[in-house]
Amino acid sequence: MKKKILVTGGAGFIGSHLCKYLLEKGNDVICLDNYFTGSKDNIRDLLDNHNFELVRHDVINPYYAEVEEIFNLACPASPIHYQYKPIKTTKTSVLGVLNCLELATEIDAKLLHASTSEVYGDPLENPQKETYWGNVNPIGIRSCYDEGKRVSETFCADYNRQKGTRIKIIRIFNTYGPNMNVNDGRVVSNFILQALNNEDITIYGDGTQTRCFQYVDDLIKGMVGIMETDDSFLGPVNLGNPVEITILQLAEKIIDMTNSKSGLVFKPLPCDDPKRRKPDISLARKVIGYAPSVSVEEGLAATIAYFDKILKNDHGSAI
Repeated sequence: MKKKILVTGGAGFIGSHLCKYLLEKGNDVICLDNYFTGSKDNIRDLLDNHNFELVRHDVINPYYAEVEEIFNLACPASPIHYQYKPIKTTKTSVLGVLNCLELATEIDAKLLHASTSEVYGDPLENPQKETYWGNVNPIGIRSCYDEGKRVSETFCADYNRQKGTRIKIIRIFNTYGPNMNVNDGRVVSNFILQALNNEDITIYGDGTQTRCFQYVDDLIKGMVGIMETDDSFLGPVNLGNPVEITILQLAEKIIDMTNSKSGLVFKPLPCDDPKRRKPDISLARKVIGYAPSVSVEEGLAATIAYFDKILKNDHGSAI
């Protein structure tokens, strides 16, 4: 059935993929973005779709539209961006979700809030279950994002308890794929760009720290699946790929897949950077049958091709 759907942060990396998916399912989509980290290039191929509406707007300020569902993705998600304007980041998380919750309550829309694995901080348990409360530094350089997302989850839960607002909370683990910002600053995009340019790949720490990487297509299916669950299910629920890989293994794999001449350079690990990050997705598997299907090799191949095309367009050559 056709629905009217609002996507905040819709011109961003994940938001652009979500908008495209929702349109392909025959929905009307309003894409809201202020372009702080999003880009019109990400949704340019959607602009001619008569079911798509693009609105330049900052979620820190209230917005009104008659919709049935709201996907709240608005917030810078990479350290290089959220540490650049930390106060802005916290306000986007907290005031942004507050405005979305007020709208959802007023028009009786269902709200899915995109939280993050960063609410677990530098975890003292591995893998991380939704019942784990986290190990977060409240005054560190990452806390504008970590604590902002934790407070936004609190708002969602309290609006549901006090006002009956229909909410879903997902916690997104490391996600990658086409439409990532060239200046994203996250490990996958950094490594791919350095490898394509035959530059030394920068590894922070000794490379033994681990991550689990989820391809964006798998995430989108999970997000929509959670939105479609019964109103009694609120979450939070982890969405990620539990296949664990060390940062050093990731670098070596990307060098191999790009036939790069890059070497490896090791630098000190940033403050509060987590040593391990692995989702327990048993709840998502139970609720919606969530099972990421895109392998790291498949996902990296698509992402490498995306960045290679960008570099060729910018410079005339890449690999």
